[in-house]
Amino acid sequence: MTFVVVENCIKCKYTDCVEVCPVDCFHEGPNFLVIDPEECIDCTLCEPECPAQAIYPEDDLPADQQEFLELNAELSREWPVINERKEPPADADEWDGKPGKKELLER
Repeated sequence: MTFVVVENCIKCKYTDCVEVCPVDCFHEGPNFLVIDPEECIDCTLCEPECPAQAIYPEDDLPADQQEFLELNAELSREWPVINERKEPPADADEWDGKPGKKELLER
């Protein structure tokens, strides 16, 4: 099983999760993070670190977030690894919890 970054990370992009990952499976895009399902060891450390609650175990993905499983796999092959915390975007708190952000995903 892998963990999956879902829609609420878009435009929030908190990076608290990447520091606790023992296998560096997070990858960073312009306004979103993803988890490489091939590298994730299901350690569960990242999920509680996400202030936006945007990380789910694959088996617990909400029905409306299922497409993010494949999106994480796809984008993790394209984007660089991130393993150090960065400051979130200045307006991250304003985007946290807003629905319908998928169209705002920058590749």
